[in-house]
Amino acid sequence: MFDDPRRHLALAATLLLCLAMSGLAQAHPHGWIDLRMRLVVDDEGRLTGLHQSWRMDPFYSLVVLEELGRAEGEGGLEAGLDQLGLEIRNNLVDQGYFTELRLDGEPLAFAEVNDYTVLERGGRVEFVFLLPLETPTALDGRTLRYQVFDPTYYIEVVHEEEDGAPADDALAVGGELDCETHVLPADPDPAKVMEAAMLDVTDEAEPGLGRHFAETGEVTCR
Repeated sequence: MFDDPRRHLALAATLLLCLAMSGLAQAHPHGWIDLRMRLVVDDEGRLTGLHQSWRMDPFYSLVVLEELGRAEGEGGLEAGLDQLGLEIRNNLVDQGYFTELRLDGEPLAFAEVNDYTVLERGGRVEFVFLLPLETPTALDGRTLRYQVFDPTYYIEVVHEEEDGAPADDALAVGGELDCETHVLPADPDPAKVMEAAMLDVTDEAEPGLGRHFAETGEVTCR
C-alpha cells in the first residue's frame, strides 16, 4: 500500500504500478482508509487502549486480494491475510501506528500491538488492531483528542461515513462512562493544500504533512 517499508504498509509496489499504468496517480493522496475507533475502558473508568479498524479503499483492496489469490499456497487466502497483517503491524511500529493521542493536551504513550488481524469484508481489506496504552489513564472530566494519519499523506485516513457524516460507530467509547464524542474535520492551511497537490506519484512529502489533513476525534467524559 505504501512505497517505503519504514513508513508505509505492505504491497506498495503493486499499487503504485497499477496507479501509474492507469494514469490515476496525479496528486496526493493515492488512496484512503475508512477508520472506526473505539476507546477501550476498564471497570475503573480508565482508558486502556484504542481499538481501531482500518478499511482500505476498494481499489487497493482489489489489488491486494488479486495478488493474494495468485499467490495462494498452503492455507489459502486466510493465511495470506494473516501474513499481510504481520507485515502491516511490523511496518507501523516505528511510526507510532500512525496515531497521536493527547489528554488535556498532554501526549499519551502506547505499548506494543500484539492483538491484530486482517480480514476481507464486503470486498475490502480491513486491518483491525488493539493499540494499548502504556499506562491506563482516567478520563473523568478531561478531554481526549486523537489523530490517525500517514505522516507523508500518501494515504488519507478518514472516519467511516454514512450519508456524508461520520457513522455512529466511527467513534465510540466502551464501558459505562458518560462521554460526549465529536469528529472534527481537518482545516488545512491553503499553502499545505497546494503543497500536497503539487506532489505526484514519484514524490515523497516531508514527514508531518499528513497531520494537517487529519480529522480529530474528541472525547470528553464526565
